[in-house]
Amino acid sequence: MASLALAAYRLLSPLQPHLLRLLSSRKPRLKTFVAARANLFEELEKRLHALPEPSCRLWIHASSVGEFEQARTIIAELRERLPEMDVVVSFFSDSGYETRKHYPDAAVVFYLPLDTPENARRLASLIGADIFMLMRYDFWPNHLEAIKKSGARMILAAAALPLGSPYLKRGLRGFYRNIFRLFDEIFTIDEKDREVFRDQFGCASVRQAGDPRFDQVLQRQKKSDERAARLKPLFRDRMALVGGSVWEPDEAILITAWLSLREKLSLVLVPHKVDRPNIERLLGELSQQGIEAATISELDESFDPATQVLVVDQVGYLAELYAIAAIAYVGGAFGVNVHNTIEPAAHGIPVLFGPIYGNSPEATGLIEAGAATVVTSEPELRQALTALVEDAEHLKRTGEKAGNYVRARLGATGIIAKAIAEYCRGK
Repeated sequence: MASLALAAYRLLSPLQPHLLRLLSSRKPRLKTFVAARANLFEELEKRLHALPEPSCRLWIHASSVGEFEQARTIIAELRERLPEMDVVVSFFSDSGYETRKHYPDAAVVFYLPLDTPENARRLASLIGADIFMLMRYDFWPNHLEAIKKSGARMILAAAALPLGSPYLKRGLRGFYRNIFRLFDEIFTIDEKDREVFRDQFGCASVRQAGDPRFDQVLQRQKKSDERAARLKPLFRDRMALVGGSVWEPDEAILITAWLSLREKLSLVLVPHKVDRPNIERLLGELSQQGIEAATISELDESFDPATQVLVVDQVGYLAELYAIAAIAYVGGAFGVNVHNTIEPAAHGIPVLFGPIYGNSPEATGLIEAGAATVVTSEPELRQALTALVEDAEHLKRTGEKAGNYVRARLGATGIIAKAIAEYCRGK
């Protein structure tokens, strides 16, 4: 059944360009997808040929920017271990490519072309990678089979098999068994995933390494940031609640719950969208409730955290802002899924978020560790905040659990980078 499914995919995949051209006339996003890949091979060949011959070439593929973040610390460590290594990076999504197309530690950043047999063979030959590393997921069968045939060593990093994922469904398990067996090494986030890859998919070389994002978050925490550092004196005598990556449903319960604690607790709001219309909307809603606010772009010495809410209207602050927080509320979990919960946990503070967190294994892990609280309504959030604000020991214990959860999961970067470096040196 699995081989038949793969054979059917190979047979039908050459039709993708024709189907895409047909649909792109009606779908603007698909039109952008097509336009971004125009002349892809010609431009990529020109850029690769301009590079000096590498001693070892690592090709990293990430679906989008979130998956690429898991690779950044690995790249940085490999730069120290093997400065002569050549790193090329491919993205499937527009957002991933646009965000990291000028990434300084990559020789070339490019879009992954459509997964047709011809594209796959041409790309694998053109790249000539010694090692291919796929971050977490984004399994394109033709590309993966062509890379395998090219002789590159294949690594799957930060691998996870969450409950309910398509890989575990009865009708697809055999299909993915053939895909997963293409990889020479698989590095999982959790032990249970290692067992599933080994026992259910028959993968021979599987190791639990952890999630490199924990290493990255800790590195960012250690780096001084002047923009955030100047805020610390303002909150020296105040407990601060930072609402990170919040959307309107998050704001609705967060602001109301905070109002009952404003005498003891300052509030910092970091909207997920910091465009001017959204910031003006948020400032207007605060004003309607009689709440004074100041934006970080116009912050001056008159700001008073005891009477004003700080609204962050610029990008690049959030990870550092958790350093001034006593409590973090992470947004997104009243929509698609909770945003990054590792960043506040790394600062050793309690984490709160809404009910939709199933696609975030670290959110689940923080809950199980007693470091995070799920809230489904404003009364629940107010109760959880009150318990933390009124009980200093409870606040301290919960924060320590969050910090311990992160520290216990450090080290994935070193494990994966070491394996790659050893292969490059021995090839």
